[in-house]
Amino acid sequence: MTPARLHSLGLLILYLTTGNGQDGKFSGPLKPMTFSIYEGQESTQVIFQFKANHFAETFVLTGETDDIFKIEPSGLLYSTRALDRETRATHHLQIAALDGNNRTVEGPVPIIIEVKDINDNRPMFLQPKYEGSVRQNSRPGKPFMYVNATDLDDPATPNGQLFYEIVIQLPKINNAMYFQIHNKTGAISLSRQGSQELDPVKNPSYNLVVSVKDMGGQNEHSFSDTASVDITVMENIWKAPDLVEIVENSTDPHPLKITQVLWNDPGAQYSLVEKEKLPTFPFSIDQEGNIYVTQPLDREEKSSYVFYAVAKDEQGKPLAFPLTISVNVKDINDNPPTCPSAVTVFEVQENERLGSSIGIFTAHDMDEENTINSILKYKILEQSPKVPMDGLFLMDEYQGRLQLAQQSLRKQDAPQYNLTVEVSDKDFKTLCSVLVNVIDINDQIPIFEKSNYGNLTLPEDTAIGSTILTIQATDGDEPFTGSSKILYRITQGDNGGRLGVDTDPKTNAGYVIIKKPLDFETEPVSNIVFQAENPEPLVSGVAYNASSFALFHLIVTDVNEAPLFSQNIFQAQVSEDVPIGTKVGNVTARDPEGLDVRYSLRDNMNWLKIDPTTGEIFSAAPLDRETTNLHRVQVVATEVGGSSLRSTSEFQLSLTDVNDNPPRLAKNYTGLFFCYPLSAPSSLIFEATDDDQRSFRGFQFTFALGSDSLRNDWEVSKINGIILAVVFIRIRKDKGKDDAQGAQASEVKPLRS
Repeated sequence: MTPARLHSLGLLILYLTTGNGQDGKFSGPLKPMTFSIYEGQESTQVIFQFKANHFAETFVLTGETDDIFKIEPSGLLYSTRALDRETRATHHLQIAALDGNNRTVEGPVPIIIEVKDINDNRPMFLQPKYEGSVRQNSRPGKPFMYVNATDLDDPATPNGQLFYEIVIQLPKINNAMYFQIHNKTGAISLSRQGSQELDPVKNPSYNLVVSVKDMGGQNEHSFSDTASVDITVMENIWKAPDLVEIVENSTDPHPLKITQVLWNDPGAQYSLVEKEKLPTFPFSIDQEGNIYVTQPLDREEKSSYVFYAVAKDEQGKPLAFPLTISVNVKDINDNPPTCPSAVTVFEVQENERLGSSIGIFTAHDMDEENTINSILKYKILEQSPKVPMDGLFLMDEYQGRLQLAQQSLRKQDAPQYNLTVEVSDKDFKTLCSVLVNVIDINDQIPIFEKSNYGNLTLPEDTAIGSTILTIQATDGDEPFTGSSKILYRITQGDNGGRLGVDTDPKTNAGYVIIKKPLDFETEPVSNIVFQAENPEPLVSGVAYNASSFALFHLIVTDVNEAPLFSQNIFQAQVSEDVPIGTKVGNVTARDPEGLDVRYSLRDNMNWLKIDPTTGEIFSAAPLDRETTNLHRVQVVATEVGGSSLRSTSEFQLSLTDVNDNPPRLAKNYTGLFFCYPLSAPSSLIFEATDDDQRSFRGFQFTFALGSDSLRNDWEVSKINGIILAVVFIRIRKDKGKDDAQGAQASEVKPLRS
């Protein structure tokens, strides 16, 4: 070794003696060791100074030295040039100590040199240009291609950790990124917006510039590389098929293929999902996307089906949104016409004009509406009876409208006709029964059996609901129809609505009843006029006349009645401190016969008295709200003379409060004391109340101690005054030699403020 080199090593040895080796030193005995050295360092670098026993005179180095590692006879291990981790990441060496005869006296021991990485290599894409394709509407985030780059630096360190990103997208529409790249794997996929908006018709291809950086892309000193990516947009084949039509009740072997769905890439797993829960789901799908109907369908049971086709990947995750599959069941003529009911009934009035419409006869067909399978034709096959002739009726061939064809009908000829109607579609015929009832027209008016029912005398106290008269009219139209039913109406003489008439539905008799009280004093005599009429209108040319009217004279006789009070309850309010003899209210009553009325009180308890002539009520004793705040008495009104009839009403007198009660303690406070001398101030709490009415703010009391001597030794303060006024009494420390009981009883006084 040259003197210059030795001088350099000497300096390094001197420097290293102050450093740390594997075990904290740069020198030590010969033993297995591992050293970590950064690549690309200075050309000559001292690694370690080995020491051997006193028999050793020199050291020898063997193994993967690559002509880089040397050892001095003194045991100094060093490198002669910079290391390169990418050439060799680990060097396995052996060192042995020799004596003067080159015999091994110690070792050899293994020495491992680990070359630590520095970022001295840039990442490189495996190819400068990539090409790929993607289907429109592919699932966002699912990779459709990859770009790959390598970096010779240690992948376990940030130096070899790569970060991918898209730098440029052309074209870039509305500043939207349609593509995204996984920054660690280089996987390229559609963004959510790209999945929705990519359209091969508008833009069939895109170009991306993709960059890769080392240092995880987080360091401004990281190296980078770029590559071009050409992407072709292909039409999405994951589309809902057109509407599927299946002929009902097919006799072909099942299952039958009806349509197919396909995912954009092979390997998808297909399944069907019901939109509505059915007892039996008659469809299936295989892993080629073929959809089958598994059994014959009946359109009359269910005319259409909607369900979903789903494509999933190997992990069971959906590849895209489900497709809606719509199936219509095509009709065949497999149902005959049906009658609307066992017998369809129509009514027609006699004397209807020729061509008059009797009604619409509508049969049904369960086959599909508005198709040749459900178009129905009508024809009358038979009429019974054939009087006065056959062919009295006509039915429209397609609409089923029934008309009079020959002449007007008369109930005297036949009250009803039975028709047999044939209903047919393209392949089937059905016979239906139709009954036509001939209805009597209202061409007869009701006629009273007599026009005057004479005089009827009733006392004015006749009970409400009493039947006072029976009247009778008759009608020549068909019984028990709207043309012959009779309703009675009072047209004159009863403006007050005192009377009413109920009709017997079987006999048409009219029962005149009392609806409101009769009153001799207001209407002693009335001339009552009735009219008999039908609920159905009369036919043209027929009108009610005098035969449909009747009358009677109602005479009401007088009955002695009890006086009537003007009110059921009389109310008044006075202050509780009014003097005896104060007028507190009055009541009024009148006698229907005009007799004088005399008043008296019942259940009075001597609090009140009443003027027997005027009905004025006065206080008869002191009133006290705290004893009774509401007085109720019965007032009796008796007619003077006559039968001395009487009636009663109630008088209620409410008392308002005045401050006529002093405050008082809420309870007795006895046996109270303090131990003396006091170790600390002590206290007592007293509650006060008042028998008068409490205001919305509660009682307002003040409290005071009665003498100066007590005020020197005691303190009193008010706590609250909401319901009970509460006073707080405290004896001062070392003061007050009287017991608390005496102070409370004689000196603490609540006062109304």
